[in-house]
Amino acid sequence: MRAGPAASMPPSAAGAPIDPARLAAMMEAVSVFGGGEGGAMMRLALSPEDKAARGWLAGWFRDNGFAPAVDAIGNQFGRLELAGPGAPVVMVGSHLDSQPNGGRFDGALGVVCACEAVLAVRTEMQRRGVAPACNFVIVNWTNEEGARFQPSLLGSSVFTGAAELDWALGRRDGDGVSVAQALDAIGYAGVDTVAVPDAFLELHIEGGPVLERAGRPLGAFARFWGASKYRLAFIGRQAHTGPTPMAERKDALLAGAYVIAGLKDLAGEYGLELHTSVGRLEVFPNSPNTVPGEALLFIELRSASPEILAKAEERLEVMISAAAARADVAFEVRAIDRRAAGRMDAGLLALAEKAASAHGVPVIALDTVSGHDAVSLSAVCPALILAVPSVGGVIHHPTELTAPEHQAFGAQILADMLLALATQGLSAIRHGGESR
Repeated sequence: MRAGPAASMPPSAAGAPIDPARLAAMMEAVSVFGGGEGGAMMRLALSPEDKAARGWLAGWFRDNGFAPAVDAIGNQFGRLELAGPGAPVVMVGSHLDSQPNGGRFDGALGVVCACEAVLAVRTEMQRRGVAPACNFVIVNWTNEEGARFQPSLLGSSVFTGAAELDWALGRRDGDGVSVAQALDAIGYAGVDTVAVPDAFLELHIEGGPVLERAGRPLGAFARFWGASKYRLAFIGRQAHTGPTPMAERKDALLAGAYVIAGLKDLAGEYGLELHTSVGRLEVFPNSPNTVPGEALLFIELRSASPEILAKAEERLEVMISAAAARADVAFEVRAIDRRAAGRMDAGLLALAEKAASAHGVPVIALDTVSGHDAVSLSAVCPALILAVPSVGGVIHHPTELTAPEHQAFGAQILADMLLALATQGLSAIRHGGESR
């Protein structure tokens, strides 16, 4: 089911009209890099495919009059000076890296819509002959997905000061390659310093079914869930699966299985308030006729409630000890990454509602269970994520799809919000509620 006819309505006279054909062409262009059959996307952070996509964006910056910059963690920026030095800065964008065998809209659509929206605003301000009240920066954040390097949101976390640069540069992928080495390899170990903006906007696919089921073309992530992510190793003893007696085995993977099943049961106790997963499992030596000597689990707990998340962590720790004892193995918690729950900026949400109302469309307030770069930015400046429908609610899969009219409508609302900021400055969001 597609959202209603409002999604294809022309922009209001007060807005900054986007060019849907230009938007579609940009989306097609960037989808080539790492794109495969059936919509599959394989553009891991700092890979050759990511380098190619970054090169496309750098060329777009150059061709459209944006000043490029790359910081030390590889975040890629394009600055458009419309109001001159000292004016407020509004940053807009998302990420170009993908999941393995992921979809082509997650992240990339937000970068492309940012490009289109800022172009539309520049054209509209030139048409009006009015001096803008702010400057714009388009951004492509490094390693949002956390698929190659953990944790996710790495680039935006360094940018906001939530993560130390040296620590982030030292993160290693499964082959032992560090972030610093990967940045050098693709030529994106930058030296530029980019200041925290006065506001940040991100457009993203919903990655869920709410908008499509409601028949609505637009939502906003008004609240974000917290997350606790564990890297847990069970350590047993490698042995032959044939002659080794069952009672004498120290099977690391068996302990992991106990935890995986226990996490599913734990989520069931909290209904819709807790999500749990083990999305990645690394087994050593990973041979079909060898009892695993080590099993590394990538565990996630997610909740909007700090109390539930804290309790779930307590229960997980008990579960780990019990699983190790039951399988007669040892364990090590090798890393814990935590992200607090919170809310996006009320003023930007009000601005989104005003922009959408000009098209006769309400904004559905949503929760985001996933992490996004705007969540990192929300700690240092007003930030908001606009959400556009995902067909079937699919995300992180080759069939991930946002209909062209929904892509265009999201870009249009983004442009109209940026136009309000360009004409009114930060006063456009101050009336909407408490900032953070």
